[in-house]
Parts: sequence; C-alpha cells; structure tokens
Amino acid sequence: MTVVGPFGLSVRDQALETDVQTGLAAVEAGLLEATKSDVPFITEAAQHLVRAGGKRFRPLLTMLAAQFGDPHAPGIVPSAVVVELTHLATLYHDDVMDEADVRRGVPSANARWDNSVAVLTGDFLFARASHILADLGPAAVRIQAEAFERLVTGQILETAGPGAGDDPVEHYLNVISGKTGSLIAVAGRFGAMMSGADEAVVDVLTQYGERLGTAFQLADDVLDVASDSHESGKTPGTDLREGIPTLPVLRLRELVAAHGRPEDVALSALLDGDLSDDARLADALAGLRAHPALERARKDTVRYAQQARALLTPLPDGGAKTALAELCDMVVHRAG
Repeated sequence: MTVVGPFGLSVRDQALETDVQTGLAAVEAGLLEATKSDVPFITEAAQHLVRAGGKRFRPLLTMLAAQFGDPHAPGIVPSAVVVELTHLATLYHDDVMDEADVRRGVPSANARWDNSVAVLTGDFLFARASHILADLGPAAVRIQAEAFERLVTGQILETAGPGAGDDPVEHYLNVISGKTGSLIAVAGRFGAMMSGADEAVVDVLTQYGERLGTAFQLADDVLDVASDSHESGKTPGTDLREGIPTLPVLRLRELVAAHGRPEDVALSALLDGDLSDDARLADALAGLRAHPALERARKDTVRYAQQARALLTPLPDGGAKTALAELCDMVVHRAG
C-alpha cells in the first residue's frame, strides 16, 4: 500500500500507483510552466500558491477517472492543469473577497502584496488556463465555460444571500454545488473524456465529482469549526470571523427558529456579532463545537459522500473504482 499525493490516498495497485504518481508529477511541472511570465514579478505572484502546495485533489480525481479509458492519452495532464489553474485563480479572488491573511499556511497574495495584485494574478491564471484549454478542443472549452459560469453564479448567490421565502440551507447547498462541486465535476469529466472512456462512464464520474465536491466543501465547513489546525492552511474560525454563514451556523439558526432555546439564541447572537476580537471568536468556536448543529452538519457531509460512493456502482471493479470509493471515505474522515 502506497500513499499517493498530498491528499494521502492509499493505493494498492502498482500499475495504478505508477500512473497516478507520474500524472501528478507531470501536472506539477505543468503548473510551474503555465505560471511563468517574462515579467519576474508576475511569475513570483502566479507561483505563490502553486509553490505553497495543496492537496491537488482535482488533478488526483482526473488521474483516477482516466483509468477507465487510456490513462496515457495526451489530453489528460493538460486538462488536469487547466482545472487546477482555475481553482488556484479562484483562491486569489476568494482571499480578496474574504480579506484573508493566510492561505495554505503562507501569507495570502493580498496580504503579501495587495488586493489589486491578487485579483490581477487570478486573472492571469484564468488566461493561462484558457490558453491550454484551447488546444483541447471546442467540447472541452464549452465544458469549462459552463462550469466557470456555475462557479461564478455560486459566488454571486453566496454574496447576495437567500431571497425572501428561500430555505437558507438549500440556498447554501446550491451555492456550494456551483462554487465547488462544478469544478470537481469537471475534473472527473475531463479525466474520463480525455481518456476515451464510454459516455456512460463520463456521466457517472461527472455526477460523482459533483457530489464529492459538495461533500468536500461541507467537510471544510466542519473543519473550520472543529479543527485546531485547518487542513486547508486557513486559520480556524476564518469563515465565522468573516461572517460567512456556513452549514454549522445555518443548522444552528434552524434550531433557533424551531425551538428558540435561550442558549441557542445566545450562541446565534454571538456568531452574528463582531468576531474580530480573538476572545469572542474563541467563545464562538467553543460554543459551536459543543452544539448539536455541528453534528447535523457532519451528517450532511456524510450524506453527500455516500451519494458519491453509490454513483460508482455501475463502474467496472478495479483499483481505480476502489480508490474513488476511498476518496469518499476520506472526506467523511476529515469531517469526523
């Protein structure tokens, strides 16, 4: 058994291990090449988060999905680079919107330089991703464009908030499906599609990626509350401090609306207040960690991960299917 990639997936199939390791190494080289510029400062800024590392969850999914066709087909690595570049670009923009100071354990681009540099660097990465994408054909361009539209729509919906009469939890799950699920779905779709897998397999892996991506983000929501050292490199409670109503907070609000217990109302008021003070943030984290709302959010995470796993049923048995199922288990473990 070998651990593959920063995400820590264990692989028991030697041929699969070799393909995945080789593919991820090629993606890493491709990311560094794609973020080079004739202007040294642009290279430094564009490679800031590449060199900070990361799970490379999306390229890993692309490599595994490619196992259902020809895993050595020429479009697989470039498509994985496109997806990861797009993801990295959104991180530059997200950190500006969230006024984040830390990303992946290093100062965020906006903290190291300023907001303008961070936004423009994100745009630079989008441009480079588009350049690579153009060589993968019009179908790939259309798929990426549709996913990017969903990603931006999800971000806008999050910013706007739920409308009158909307269920806040359903609204949030739709946001997550767009912001996170859409691009992870593309990672699975590109891997299968570029490998020449059957269309039915492509559809399965696209749907799997969507569900897994939602579970992955919900696990991050839980970790933002429950973990002392956030796996994404962000400071615990970052979302709470920024006033972002993630799933544990929304589940708490549901309980307040349903029962109105004084202790729930008090915790909700604390979370809705100014959490810029470290002591108040610590109190909010402690309260939410001990509250049933966090367990409800964990169960939501498990539900989406189980849905993703169930979608794998029609796929042929083998190392790749086992590894994809293990990814579902690992997402659940992160939220445990």
